[in-house]
Amino acid sequence: MTSKQVTSIQLKEQVQKGLSLPIMEHFYTIQGEGMHSGVPCYFVRLAGCDVGCPWCDVKESWEQEKHPIFKTEEIVQWVAETKAPKVVVTGGEPLMHQLGLLCELFHQKGIDCHIETSGAHPYSGNWDWFTLSPKKRKLPMTENYAKADELKVVIARSNDFRFAEEQASKVSSNCMLYMQPEWSKESEILKEIIEYVKENPKWNISLQTHKYMDIP
Repeated sequence: MTSKQVTSIQLKEQVQKGLSLPIMEHFYTIQGEGMHSGVPCYFVRLAGCDVGCPWCDVKESWEQEKHPIFKTEEIVQWVAETKAPKVVVTGGEPLMHQLGLLCELFHQKGIDCHIETSGAHPYSGNWDWFTLSPKKRKLPMTENYAKADELKVVIARSNDFRFAEEQASKVSSNCMLYMQPEWSKESEILKEIIEYVKENPKWNISLQTHKYMDIP
């Protein structure tokens, strides 16, 4: 076995333990969606996803092997060097990775940890805010419904309202409920969402306001 192969194996083991993580991109911006829309947040987008939504706007995040791997301490330092009060860990599908150490180190720096996930993989980490965004192709694991602070369902067509209600029936009564129009269909579906929410006021509307502001 060559030294390069040994290094590759060691790196894979580090990722499996959450000591290092594959990163597609990271940036300090304004949260554009859901409960914390308008709040300054640092986004860390992890690479790797096996859900495969056809309307995903970051499909380049799906293949984990195409993205660099960084030590978890280094990732935390990126955020700590800014004024960001919160970090949003997203993907890809972030729960494909072990995130306990990442949360622990962020909390040591006094940074709130948020996650946005399909919930299709086992829960890991210690999250101050858990956004569950379920997908029909690969449903959340049962344990993740109870963890959700916020349920965000993307609406692309009329039959998605039924799916949204099915998912809402599985979260706790304290979970905030959001319907979000799929960006490419917004002009077609938003009016329908507005009328639905008016008739079913337990729901709120989430818009991708960062796209209106032309920021990442």
